[in-house]
Amino acid sequence: MFSSLRTVLRTFNGVNSIVARGLKSDLRIKWVRPEKIACWHPKKTGDLVPMEPVDMNEFPLEFRESEELKTANEYVRKVFSCDFMGRKSATQLARNRLIEKVKSNKLDITSCEVQIASMTANIRNLQKHYEIAPRDKTSRVAMKEIIEKRKKRLKYLRTWDYQKFEWLLEKLDLEYRPHPVYERVERKKSLRRLTAQWCNNLKSEKLNKYRNELDNEKESFLKHKIETLEWARKEEIECATTPTITEFDIEVARKQLEDWNAFKNTKEEKND
Repeated sequence: MFSSLRTVLRTFNGVNSIVARGLKSDLRIKWVRPEKIACWHPKKTGDLVPMEPVDMNEFPLEFRESEELKTANEYVRKVFSCDFMGRKSATQLARNRLIEKVKSNKLDITSCEVQIASMTANIRNLQKHYEIAPRDKTSRVAMKEIIEKRKKRLKYLRTWDYQKFEWLLEKLDLEYRPHPVYERVERKKSLRRLTAQWCNNLKSEKLNKYRNELDNEKESFLKHKIETLEWARKEEIECATTPTITEFDIEVARKQLEDWNAFKNTKEEKND
């Protein structure tokens, strides 16, 4: 009986805790297993926005500079539009828009940032396709390969040109998500961390409460301090002894009271 109720002192994450065998904790901590996110999901790849919508009435890249189409009739223009030519032409237009944002000159087709922009367009296009056809395993495998290649390019750019790396993320609406350190999700380990976090929050809450109580008493304490110093100095002078409390000590206490009142008024104005 006593062995089942014997407490064992354990330490985890720098927090000492007493765990009673055979007894449940009184802390109201609920642990829920985190939802598994697929590797192609935008939350994991870092794509903050989906593929930009394309006007399907536009011409594909190969016909965009055609002078004949600009003066052609409505039916011919419709036949040569992206709506008639298919989704592939619209995807090429969206990819070209991303590349135009980051390329350094008109002939830039092989730079690292252009490659990342092209991969980003392919990833967002496949993400949109996978939402429509979730059983297309071939597209999922291709998307995973492109995501890994883009991570490799981003890591390279981050190492050798960090300013351009930050600029590229802003232009493409990306968030860098490196390969995470694998850690097995366990209920007991998670509960220990949640308990440590709960203890830290409780400690901070009590310290803040105690700090507020001291702040509320600070003004009266400084006034009482000034009165006490003045009375003690007056008593020492009446007893014909060398005063141990100088006028400077009293002025310092008064200055502290003035500074505290000024700080308190400023804080109240900010809260209002």
